[in-house]
Amino acid sequence: MTINSAETQASESNPFTVLGEALEAAAESVGDARTDATASAKVAAAKVQSGVAAGAYYTAYGASYGVVFTGVFLKELLPVNNSLRRGFERGIEDGAKAGTLAAARIYASPDELDEDIPTEAVPGEPPPQ
Repeated sequence: MTINSAETQASESNPFTVLGEALEAAAESVGDARTDATASAKVAAAKVQSGVAAGAYYTAYGASYGVVFTGVFLKELLPVNNSLRRGFERGIEDGAKAGTLAAARIYASPDELDEDIPTEAVPGEPPPQ
């Protein structure tokens, strides 16, 4: 039986080289996995954020639509001279004014804020009794 002495000596003489190469390969693998995990986490976070934002939007939309629709529906069911109907109508008007003023304060420039935009809506007068 003949054993190649040069091959045996190379592998036996450098056990640390083999260990070093194995550690380098492991470090590269961990580095690649970290890079892949970071990229995957960013994609997943963007999808979750998008889903949460869409859910929040549709929840807010549904709630506000439901409130407004219910108010208008109830108003239309009531007789014209009913005080509850007049309260709904006035509340709708004042709410629209308050919303417009709030939007104007948000989107107006500082110069515009000093001039024409009141700071709060004035609620309507109660109906005569």
